[in-house]
Amino acid sequence: MRNRSRSALASTPAGAGATVESPRADVLLTEARERTDALLASWADRLRDEIGGRHGEALAYALRTPGKRVRAALVLAAYRSVGGSSPGIMGVAAAVETVHAYSLVHDDLPCMDDDDLRRGRATTHRAFDVPTATRVGYMLVPVAAMVLSRAARDLRLKSTSLGRMAETLFQAGGIEGMVGGQWMDLEAEQRVLDLSELTAVHRGKTGALIQAACVLGGLAAESTATQLAALSGFGEEIGLAFQVADDVLDVTGTSDELGKTAGRDEALQKSTFVRLMGVEGARREAARLAHRAIQHLDNAGIASPSLATLADYIVSRRS
Repeated sequence: MRNRSRSALASTPAGAGATVESPRADVLLTEARERTDALLASWADRLRDEIGGRHGEALAYALRTPGKRVRAALVLAAYRSVGGSSPGIMGVAAAVETVHAYSLVHDDLPCMDDDDLRRGRATTHRAFDVPTATRVGYMLVPVAAMVLSRAARDLRLKSTSLGRMAETLFQAGGIEGMVGGQWMDLEAEQRVLDLSELTAVHRGKTGALIQAACVLGGLAAESTATQLAALSGFGEEIGLAFQVADDVLDVTGTSDELGKTAGRDEALQKSTFVRLMGVEGARREAARLAHRAIQHLDNAGIASPSLATLADYIVSRRS
């Protein structure tokens, strides 16, 4: 297998009496954010010049949208958890964040959530206009393919590995994942969903790309089938936990804390985990899902402090 030397944040077997110090989530997120932002800024500059005009400027604006880079951190931690060590993994993380950027541009449109603020600045359709933002959202999909292809070359992966990674990423971002979940979410407005229906919505809308981030880390490290299944299981559970925690934040956080308009779910009369379970019930559900996520890793013998600390961060964050 390629790129398999252990790194400082990878899991380290503990001997008798030894302890494994968990890395802090803020350290992981800072590393992922700084390295991913640098890559996305480089792509933004290149594409702004190549495309030119209003669309080039808007595409660069969308790619430079700031964020916590949780998905990028999950790619990095998953990769290291099964022995990956190449810096080329950040290209995979950037591809995931590009698909995420596309989803945010479209999610904010007036025909969707109609938001004016995203991560503390004007949404793309407010900074430009609705037709431009709509086109830019679609343009980000082939951009993600370009970023992923470059990353595979940097990682010296075979074309078959790139094919599996592309399938994973774009299936998560398409009708079987994120797009399908968004569609179901729009259809569900103005009515109350039961828990199974709500779970189905968010395993697609939010969870699919988070799950893909974990799987892509494993694929980039050419992990075993057992390891890949464990990373997929971890990602599936923590992806849903992320949304449950988001629902809590929507009613407990402020717009300044969240970097977007607080209380939008209530204003749109959306079904949420808080609406079904209450704030404390939703918090308990997020913790339960995070515990189940880590069990997948434990069962496969993947002792990853990095993924564990990110799971804890996801369910306990305040923004």
